[in-house]
Amino acid sequence: MCVFDRDGKFLRSWGEGVFRRPHGVHMAPDDTLWLTDDGDHTVRHCTLDGKVLLTIGIPGKPSPYMSGEPFHRCTHTALSPAGDLYISDGYGNARIHKFDPAGRLLFSWGEPGTDPGQFNIPHNICCDAEGWVYVADRENHRIQVFDGAGKYETQWNNLHRPSGLYMEGGAEGHFYVGEIGPAMAVNIDIPNCGPRVSIYTHRGELLARLGHPHAGLDAGQFISPHGLAVDSRGDIYVGEVSFTNWGNRAKGEPLPAGLRSLQKLERVA
Repeated sequence: MCVFDRDGKFLRSWGEGVFRRPHGVHMAPDDTLWLTDDGDHTVRHCTLDGKVLLTIGIPGKPSPYMSGEPFHRCTHTALSPAGDLYISDGYGNARIHKFDPAGRLLFSWGEPGTDPGQFNIPHNICCDAEGWVYVADRENHRIQVFDGAGKYETQWNNLHRPSGLYMEGGAEGHFYVGEIGPAMAVNIDIPNCGPRVSIYTHRGELLARLGHPHAGLDAGQFISPHGLAVDSRGDIYVGEVSFTNWGNRAKGEPLPAGLRSLQKLERVA
């Protein structure tokens, strides 16, 4: 875990020797962290200085692939208004798990597939103040919406591989989606499919798309928005899996000197 100030200056780090492949960070209302490690198949609840309060899952021991049992390369977490924990699971499962605040499994839902309630890489998850659960169903190119009991309600379409989710608080808060865009040889250069950041209302109404018709390193362009967050000032922080995706895009060319992993977009209005 690396800690930076608002200007990107490195302050400190912790967790060396604990995490194998950190994937998801969720800040709880009490300023603790829920950290998802898809390489270790665990979720850890930590203080801001790195003290581990709770570990869910068995470190280094995944459940069988697509078994539905927690966890096989879990991806992210979200908290309900009551403090229950939702975990998207993930790269080696097609499942959402709900735990109580003490880490006891309450129930799970989902299976592999493309129908409502099925998943093809549930990559990110968030929960609103009403208790609705939003899942970035990445390779099905949609966000699925459920009630707190896992009942399918609706889905948002017209997305391309949604990966990062962030929901502002309040009834009128915006919903931010990082779309990593195409990566196959046959479509990687198609314009207007991402990579981009899309902004919605809580009801799924598209407000804006940030980005450029093509991927790149110039201002206004993204490479692969994999995760994102929004601070109290409305500035957007976008984490990109730039090294992996640039390798796919550049077909073996050397990595450019300006290749970045984190980009900050400041709110100007």
